[in-house]
Amino acid sequence: MTVACCRTFTLLLVVALLLNAVPLFAQQPILSPRDSSQVIISGKKISVNYGSPSMRGRKIMGELVPYNKWWRTGANEATAFVTEADLEVGGVLIPKGAYTLYTLPSETQWKLIINKQTGQWGTTYNPELDLMRIELNKKMLKSPIEKLAISLEKNGNGSGVLKIEWEQTSLSIPFKVKNKERRAN
Repeated sequence: MTVACCRTFTLLLVVALLLNAVPLFAQQPILSPRDSSQVIISGKKISVNYGSPSMRGRKIMGELVPYNKWWRTGANEATAFVTEADLEVGGVLIPKGAYTLYTLPSETQWKLIINKQTGQWGTTYNPELDLMRIELNKKMLKSPIEKLAISLEKNGNGSGVLKIEWEQTSLSIPFKVKNKERRAN
């Protein structure tokens, strides 16, 4: 009888401790929360969804984000890019659809990679599925950006710009919505 009581008490104690520990785990902040940006141009939505890591005192460019190696351009799940319209980026046509964004950073020049594989973890990359690689405009910022930010902005005349900013690096590339013109018969 005493052994059974001790076992029951021990079991109840363990259950109580576990139940009290669950809120501690639930209250931990997400280190790289999902974020998104979208823009409507010519009536068509273009969006990006990405994991937004923070600097948290780390050196980013050249270390956390290594040079001369593809980068997932975010954290955790791959960065999703969806367009309801055909786009022209750097003279290359991107058909409407869903894609993954990667980048190829270097100290002097970055390239944007638009890849046809979707839904994967960010560390999964198949270069055979690249739709395009194109140079990004790069400039240095005076003040550091703590959290990775990817934005889509409308420029007017059916065009916009994709921006990627983190630490003291700002990258951008303009794009244009391609309207399909109807021809009279």
